[in-house]
Amino acid sequence: MATAFSSDGEAALRRDLGPAAAATPRGDLDSFYEMGRAAAFVRDGGFRKVALQFPDELLADAATVAARMEAATGAEMYVLGDTTYGSCCVDEVAAEHVAAEAVLHYGPACLSPCRKLPVLHIFGRQPLDIGRCAEAFRELYPNRQSRVVVLSDVVYAHAMDDLEQQLCPEYPDIIFSRVVCGDTPGPTPPGEVRQFGRQFQVEAPGGLQDCAMFYVGAEGLALTNFMLTWNCCPFSSFDPTTGCGRRETFNVNRALMRRLYLVERARDARVVGILVGTLGVGGYLDVLQHLRELLQRAGKRSYTLAVGKPNPAKLANFLEVDIFVLVACAQNSLLDSSDFYRPVVTPYELELACNPAREWTGNYLTDFRDLLPGACAHVELPPAVPAAEAVPSISLITGEMRAAHLCDPPVPQLPPATALACRDQTRALAEISPAASFLESRSWRGLEQQLGQTPISKVVQGRRGIAIAYEDEGREQP
Repeated sequence: MATAFSSDGEAALRRDLGPAAAATPRGDLDSFYEMGRAAAFVRDGGFRKVALQFPDELLADAATVAARMEAATGAEMYVLGDTTYGSCCVDEVAAEHVAAEAVLHYGPACLSPCRKLPVLHIFGRQPLDIGRCAEAFRELYPNRQSRVVVLSDVVYAHAMDDLEQQLCPEYPDIIFSRVVCGDTPGPTPPGEVRQFGRQFQVEAPGGLQDCAMFYVGAEGLALTNFMLTWNCCPFSSFDPTTGCGRRETFNVNRALMRRLYLVERARDARVVGILVGTLGVGGYLDVLQHLRELLQRAGKRSYTLAVGKPNPAKLANFLEVDIFVLVACAQNSLLDSSDFYRPVVTPYELELACNPAREWTGNYLTDFRDLLPGACAHVELPPAVPAAEAVPSISLITGEMRAAHLCDPPVPQLPPATALACRDQTRALAEISPAASFLESRSWRGLEQQLGQTPISKVVQGRRGIAIAYEDEGREQP
């Protein structure tokens, strides 16, 4: 199933177009978009150029919000209507195109830390029926001594204080998480959990394993991310749009088995494509270098690819790549690659495949920053083992033997003379690259201009429809 992060656009091509309905302006813009807090952020920072990033569902209000912000602050406002990657991430790339000094990010957010620009998150105060939510909670947890951690989508975080006032008198062991933007300084106290922009204290003797999770929000990537990460906890949810609560029946074990199958595919791979899925999340350059070194030690070739939002059509162009690893925020890294020609794994899954010292413990990691040196889940690579002493490894998919030992770290040196060759009779030099050699072997290598070689022809009526099924498909062209 494709998501907005990886859509191939087929749905948009097949959609029937009708007269566009006029967007109904919100009557509570000041409250919904917290105009006072946003204006104070701009004025206090002395920013003269500010980028306003809106998701698609809030773009109808963008012009009005920008005009009001300019009137309140005197600063220039630039609306970012489309995002380079996922809309939950701050698009620093697009903001730098207009030389913005700060970003106001509106709508749902993954709360990943940014690298360069100051950011203020305005989630939008989506309505929540507090009474119905509390009633659904009581139906799902009739035992008043239940230990439950309440999580919420960021767009409903504003209502969690009111929900807490209703439920805390009845449930003494209930725990409400708080939304935290940015990294909290200092070490994490014992029993405190800080992940995915959420912070809460667990006092149960067995930690999170003794707690259940109650999520306020619609089904989506955020909930999936929580369930895979805290897979030892039973989950329930309340969808504010339908007013219904339910016990989540998402089969976590089956999902983890699918991810572990992809780990085995990564062990068999010889060529790995590193997909750059973010240019704004802090630490992405460090994890790119970490993955390159890991793959080099594991004896695999790697290529770094920046293709924007990945989809099956884009990645199918790289036939020499056996598997892709996506470096993105915690929510967008869980890409369903069932429609892709090659599998797409996360940095954690690639580490499971290539680092012999890392073992599967049942804890699934979606934040790539946890893998970096100095982080809570970093595991050092073991020393290299000579090929003669390495324990043979058998692929569980193909049944063939494969190399599973680590190579010695590369010694920095100048490229060997065999990497250069004469390009033509003028003695121009060209560097020999395995990827370039593979590209040269293809029968079609893309469009070529061929200036002055193409005869001029008369314009004729072309085909109609989409490439998957033209209207005149099967009929002979005149």
